Amino acid sequence: MSKRESGHESDDEFDDKELIDAEFHSMVEGLSLDESAPTTYLDELDAINRSNKFSPPAIPKRSLIDQIKDSLNAMVRWKNNRNNQHPDDGAAL
Repeated sequence: MSKRESGHESDDEFDDKELIDAEFHSMVEGLSLDESAPTTYLDELDAINRSNKFSPPAIPKRSLIDQIKDSLNAMVRWKNNRNNQHPDDGAAL
């Protein structure tokens, strides 16, 4: 005879509920509801996210004159490259 046939199904449900409640209480027992803690879990997550951000490398500053000279040199190299020598030398416009 199975448990369903004997009418003990409600006892099994009650036992399962007690077991679930006991598991829940054992997990919640160690938690503290004290809000006076200096940091919270969310604060700790924010700190982790801030430390994992990408910070690009610092690009050295060049004067406007140096930039213009480099631009002119690139255009001259591009203009004088009629035979398509070194097509990937960075002088493409």
